[in-house]
Amino acid sequence: MVFQCQRDSWARQRAAPPPGARVLLSLDWERRFDHMQQHSGQHLITAIADQMFGFKTTSWELGRQRSVIELDTPTVTAEQVEALERSVNEKIRERIPVTVRELAADDPEVETVRSRGLPDDHAGPVRVVSIEGIDDNMCCGTHVSNLSDLQVIKLLGTEKGKKNKVNLVFLAGNRVLKSIEQSHSTEKALTSLLKNGPGEHVDAVKRLQSSVKLLQKNNLNLLRDLAVLIARDFKSKPGQSELFVLHRKEGDSEFMNIIANEIGTEETLLFLTVGDEKEAGLFLLAGPVEAVEKLGPRVAELLEGKGAGKRGRFQGKATKMSRRGEVQTLLQDFISHQRPEAEKKE
Repeated sequence: MVFQCQRDSWARQRAAPPPGARVLLSLDWERRFDHMQQHSGQHLITAIADQMFGFKTTSWELGRQRSVIELDTPTVTAEQVEALERSVNEKIRERIPVTVRELAADDPEVETVRSRGLPDDHAGPVRVVSIEGIDDNMCCGTHVSNLSDLQVIKLLGTEKGKKNKVNLVFLAGNRVLKSIEQSHSTEKALTSLLKNGPGEHVDAVKRLQSSVKLLQKNNLNLLRDLAVLIARDFKSKPGQSELFVLHRKEGDSEFMNIIANEIGTEETLLFLTVGDEKEAGLFLLAGPVEAVEKLGPRVAELLEGKGAGKRGRFQGKATKMSRRGEVQTLLQDFISHQRPEAEKKE
C-alpha cells in the first residue's frame, strides 16, 4: 500500500520515480506477446533472407495488422518468397532457442554481431539477441524465448518500396490465426451471398462485374436519350419559360450538359441538379453569360458547395441539395428584376 501511495504521489507531481523505487505495473500481455512474435519473426526472416539470397534488411515496420521488412534489393521473385517462407517455418519447427545476452561495449564479440553500429553517446553494456546458430543481433526489443513460440510465419508477398528496394509483408504467430479466421468469415459470407462454393467465388464475381458494366452502359444510353427527350419536350411547348429547373437523382454531368446543349442557353436560364435530393450532388447553372457569371457563385454558396464556370456555364459539387428551392427563388427573383430593365430599353 505504501508503494501505491508513493506512485500516486509521483504521478501527481508528474515526476519520474527515483532509481530503485518499487512500483506497480500493469501489462497488456496479449499486446506484448504479439509484439514479441512479430519482432522475433522479423529477426528470423531477416537472417534467413540474408543467408539464402543475400538480401539485407534496411528497416522494418511493426504495423497493427501486418508488418513490413524493407529489403535492399530491386526484386524478389515469388519463388524466392515461397522458399524463404518454407525455410523460416522449418526453423520454427526445430524449436531453436532465442536468448538475450549483455556484452561489454569493448568486448571483441560485439564486432561480430549484426547491427547498424552503436550510437556515439552509448554507455553501458550492449544487449544482444541471439537465435542459436542463425543470428546474433544488437536489439533492445522484447522477444520470445524459443522459435516455437512463433507458431508459424506467413509471408503475404512483396510490395514496391523505395528506390531499388522491396517491402516484404508478413504475419507471425497469432496474427496468422486471426487472418485465417477473418478470411474464413468472409468466405462464409460470400458463399451465402453468391449461392455457390468458395472455389466458384471468383468466377461468380467476374460474372456480376460483367453484368454491372452492361447495366451501367445501358443506363447511360437511356439517360442520354431521356435528356434529349426532356429538352425537346421543353422546346416544343408554346411560350417557353425563361427559367428551366430540373432534378434527376440518377443523372450525371453528361446528362445535365446534354439538356443544356439541346435547349440552348442564349435566352433561357437553366438550373439542373443530379444526386441525392437532400444531401450531396452535382449542379449546373447555364444561360446568358452575364447572368451566369453573376449568379453562379451565389448558387454554389446556397448549396454549400464549390464550382467554377466559363462561357455561360457554372457547375460544381453541392453538399446541401435540400436548398434547391432557395436557388430557384433566387433565379426567379433575378429574372423578375431583369424584365422591367429589358422593357425600358425597348
